[in-house]
Amino acid sequence: MEDSLDNDSLRHSAAHLMAAAVSRLFPGVKLDIGQPTEDGLYFYYDFDLPRRLAPEDFGAIEKEMRQLVKRAIPFERVECSRAEAQTRLSQAGQTYKLERLADIPDGQSITFYRCGDFEDLCRGPHVGSTADLPAFKLTSVAGSYYRGDERKPMLQRVYGVAAESDAALKVILDRIDEAARRDHRKLGKELDLYSIEETVGPGLIHWHPRGARIRSLIEDFWRREHFRAGYELLYSPHIGRAGLWQTSGHLDFYAENMYAPMDIDGYPYYVKPMNCPFHIQIYKGQKRSYRELPFRWAELGTVYRYEKSGVVHGLLRVRGFTQDDAHIFCTPEQMEGEIRRVLRFGLSMLRAFGFESFSAYLSTRPAKAVGEVERWEQATRALAAALDQEQVAYRRDEGGGAFYGPKIDIKIRDALGREWQLSTIQFDFNLPERFDLSYIGDDGKEHRPYMIHRALLGSLERFFGILIEHYAGSFPFWMAPEQVRVLPLTEHQLEYAEQVCDRMRRADLRVVVDARSDKIGAKIRRAQTERVPYMLILGPKEVEAGMVALRARAEGDLGAMTLDAVMDRLSRENVVVRNEG
Repeated sequence: MEDSLDNDSLRHSAAHLMAAAVSRLFPGVKLDIGQPTEDGLYFYYDFDLPRRLAPEDFGAIEKEMRQLVKRAIPFERVECSRAEAQTRLSQAGQTYKLERLADIPDGQSITFYRCGDFEDLCRGPHVGSTADLPAFKLTSVAGSYYRGDERKPMLQRVYGVAAESDAALKVILDRIDEAARRDHRKLGKELDLYSIEETVGPGLIHWHPRGARIRSLIEDFWRREHFRAGYELLYSPHIGRAGLWQTSGHLDFYAENMYAPMDIDGYPYYVKPMNCPFHIQIYKGQKRSYRELPFRWAELGTVYRYEKSGVVHGLLRVRGFTQDDAHIFCTPEQMEGEIRRVLRFGLSMLRAFGFESFSAYLSTRPAKAVGEVERWEQATRALAAALDQEQVAYRRDEGGGAFYGPKIDIKIRDALGREWQLSTIQFDFNLPERFDLSYIGDDGKEHRPYMIHRALLGSLERFFGILIEHYAGSFPFWMAPEQVRVLPLTEHQLEYAEQVCDRMRRADLRVVVDARSDKIGAKIRRAQTERVPYMLILGPKEVEAGMVALRARAEGDLGAMTLDAVMDRLSRENVVVRNEG
């Protein structure tokens, strides 16, 4: 998240202010960590308390926080040795902090921040004093396993928001209210888009007809654009023998995210967490020449990964999902051009869905890495050049790449200004070595291809959740599961309504007749609530004249017109919006 240092340090300091207040109200409380959230809105702190907190406790905590603000207590940085830090924390009985202290590498400075009689193991930064925290509000409390491990103690995570003024705080609170209104879990149920059934299991999505229609539209668009961009599509199995995952390294480095094996004919098989080993097997199926490269192979591949129950969240964090996946196999000479091509393609795809604001992170070689340094530098230069050429603002995350290659992560901003990471372009120097991939060069010798992992939308489930919230359920016309609803005033207009509906469907418009006996006002309100973009109202006059009365969700009554005129308008809107992608 691209936060200013001031906003980040303000929220971080507010977390410490809250921890100081809680420590005064609950002597002996054990502290874990407190920091700002990545969305730029909240701060939080994790506590081990003698009793369960409730929102009714927030008033007392906020009152104590305000007392500390009035005293203008400075935040003081205190640097000390590891032995001194251990003594401080042991004497205070802060067992969680002692474990966090052990995480700090040798040679790195160890700092506490003191605020009156409260001090905390912390790297900072902080504002100057508590007086710099004039506006805040505690918002919620939730359970949080220590270190995110469900085998460890459950702590209480208290969330809050902070701002530089009461007016700025109101803006944040209004934004939070709007985010709640757009929550994809709430809208998913209201609009009957998807469900998660407990009898099946958490993190496993059931796509209902309206949600499935939108998914189908996304997939159709995705396939069409990939064919236009020079990709070929693959389909791969959902399970594979253990040996495949041993060669890929998943059983060594990723086993905790994989489901238990099943025995088939005496061999252990695993359900796939990723698609890459299967694409590699297709590459290895025959000898490859430099004249054939690059291969651009894409798949909407459904994968399964074990996520802890505490982090599963609606559509945004699931256990089974369909990945917008692709792998590019190319020569070193083709690599830079392919990266630019992928980035340009990815941004055009995101723009087609209504996203216009992008930022990026470029993650470079970590201390422990596979592959030659020269290859890393070449790949990193290619990634940076692509970002510069496409004028995408980015930050370098030095040493933040995976051990097998540098990468670009693209983030978009939605209608509320929130950032979401969607696209990833990832080099891989590891799997081509593990699977001994090669191609015959123009010198007649074997060479190792470059391999690029690439996801543009991420997973369809998560992307759909983001779209729901971005559009607040009011999808653009080309993506709406139901584009037009025909509303006959009475049963006497039903036959004409069905004729109108049939004709519009033949023009590839998605149309439904509301044949219920409700009054027309109730039918209109229902169509509005269900976010249908257009309504055609049919009464005796419309039937007699062979006309329809057009009503738009956003604009209201547009008057009577011929069906030909309506279809011309809607078909142009359908096509134009799609072609802009």
